[in-house]
Order: sequence, then C-alpha cells, then structure tokens
Amino acid sequence: MRVPFRREFPILLLLLFAFTAPSATAQCTQKLADLPPAPELLGFRLGMTKEQVKAYVPQAAFGHADPFGVSKTTINPYFDPTIDKTKFPSVRSISLDLLDDHLTSLWIGYDDTFKVQVIEEFAKVVSASLKLPEAWSAGRGRGLQMKCADFHLIVSTIAGGPSLRVLDIGAEDVVAARRQAKEERDAAAEAGTSEEAEIVADKQAKVYYLSTCQSPREISEANKILFKTTEDAEKAGFKLAKNCH
Repeated sequence: MRVPFRREFPILLLLLFAFTAPSATAQCTQKLADLPPAPELLGFRLGMTKEQVKAYVPQAAFGHADPFGVSKTTINPYFDPTIDKTKFPSVRSISLDLLDDHLTSLWIGYDDTFKVQVIEEFAKVVSASLKLPEAWSAGRGRGLQMKCADFHLIVSTIAGGPSLRVLDIGAEDVVAARRQAKEERDAAAEAGTSEEAEIVADKQAKVYYLSTCQSPREISEANKILFKTTEDAEKAGFKLAKNCH
C-alpha cells in the first residue's frame, strides 16, 4: 500500500536537520573589549597595567623584562599564606605575562575543589561566563581551544584540576616580529655588517613588511616609507602585514 506524500515532510526534515546539525560550525567573533568581568577571570583582564596587577595582588613580583619587552610572574594562592584566598577560591596558581608592562596572557590553574572537573563541562562554564559561543575545537593533549577575533582561549587539565588560558593574539604577533627582527640583526652581524635591513611600510595600508616577505602589490613611492627597525614602525602606528606572520 502506498503511503500518501505529505507536504509537511520536507519541512519536518529541515527542522530535524537544524536541531541535529553539529555546533562545530559556530565561530567566535568577540573581541577582548567585549569580555565581561567574569568570575573565572578572578578580577584580572588583559590590558591591565603592571601597577594595576600589583595593586590587586601586592605579592606579585615581576622580574626584568626580556629583550622583547616580556615580563612574567606567578601567583600561588594555594601555597602562599599571605595571599587572601577568598579572592581566589579553588585556585592553585596564576601565571601572568606582560608585554611593555601590560597584561597579555593570563593562565589560571584550579584545584580539585572547583565546581566542575570534566574538561568539556569546564569549557561550557567558560563559554557561558564569558558570553562566548560553543566554538571549541581539539587542542593539545586532551585540551580544547577557541580562537576569537583578537584573543585565544585554551582549557586543559593540569595537576588534576581544570585550567584556563587567555592570550592576546596581537601581543603574540608583536613579540614574534621583534624576535624575527632580532634574528635578522644577529644574522647581519654574523655576516660582518652592522647595517640593519630597512623596513618597508605602506602608508596607505598602515602595514610594514620584513625582508623575508614582500607586499603582494607594488607600493607606490608616494605611499612608501622606510624604517630602520620594527619598533620604529610600530611606534609610528604601523602593523606587521598578515602575510609576514
């Protein structure tokens, strides 16, 4: 016996697909400026200054910045009796990286008393708290990661507890450019010359290019500007071109 065709079938199939389609297609477009002061960030925010960090946690001690402008510190609420643990419930340790005295990387390691321990559940807590989509993908080991407009999130299990890391992507690019510039200077010195390679910048696009990469189009003489170092280019408001990363 033939089953009569009903016009509702195609609609039902579309609805079924919509509800069963994987969420892996979700994308994170939020920026650092959009992140709310979530409890999981413990009062820290990327971009805060070294003095603001010290005012919040007086025990934080920073060493001298490295040649690229990076300084680091670790705060241990779990082990340091002088730290007010009510500020950092269920927290084992906190690692901070600063670039030019501004916070660019925040890592928080929780202990086994945190409200969730399963990494997938922890990722959901982070998404809900930071008002982010469920756009996680596989990371290193058994961890998960999410890349947003200008920051990167990583969740994993460390020392038996969940951990969260928030990274400023732009800051990582700056450090990478400074490292590459140093390598070029060192290579030039080894070759027996003290003359540094000139940095070519495009005034119209507001980007600069290294000797290892070139502009995809010819830069007119009117728009071309030369710098001695990447630091000079950055101070003048230019950014490293995307094809140089």
